[in-house]
Amino acid sequence: MRILIVEDEVGILQFLQQGLEEEGYTIVTATDGEKALELLTNESFDLVLLDWMLPKLTGLEVCKAYRLQNKTSPIIFLTAKDTVQETIEGLQAGANDYIKKPFSFDELVERIKIHFRNKAEEQLLTLGPIEMDLSKHLVIVNNVAITLTHREFELLHYLVKNKGKVCTRTQIIEDVWDIHFDYDTGVIDVFMNAIRKKLNLKKEEDYIKTIRGVGYIAND
Repeated sequence: MRILIVEDEVGILQFLQQGLEEEGYTIVTATDGEKALELLTNESFDLVLLDWMLPKLTGLEVCKAYRLQNKTSPIIFLTAKDTVQETIEGLQAGANDYIKKPFSFDELVERIKIHFRNKAEEQLLTLGPIEMDLSKHLVIVNNVAITLTHREFELLHYLVKNKGKVCTRTQIIEDVWDIHFDYDTGVIDVFMNAIRKKLNLKKEEDYIKTIRGVGYIAND
């Protein structure tokens, strides 16, 4: 697991780096907001430890800019700021957690483990006998692995993660195909037919229902 530590106090940075490397994590560091945002833009991290008060760009600015890139890795703020308003501001910017300095290293490690467990759970989705492992781009139906194209996988993922909700064809074409102009949504039906054939479920076991004239809904 790769963790980015963004901290301008060298002593704290070195302490965290050494301790977390001993815990088995791969650590990358930055001492100012601009460098942190550059790393977050160009590299992949499983979690970010982000100081609030940083040179060049504040941690809050880095957090906001990172979330605007639609990246979802957990962010834990490390900061002396502890008022309710500041906590709310950090969470609204996209932070997942908030730990006040000075803090227990053991507590920090446990917080990190919790976020990694949560992230792992988010990578596994189910719909009846259908299992999706997002991290491995894998679909299993009744213990048999199914091969889907990238677009088929993304469409199935979209429907499963919105389980219980009616997904209109317009929503699907915008969110899965990223098309925001008038477009023939009939292409969705073509992909759905291909997905259903590959899933090979009996008609009465089809967990993705067609809502005529509207779209689709996934239900267990």
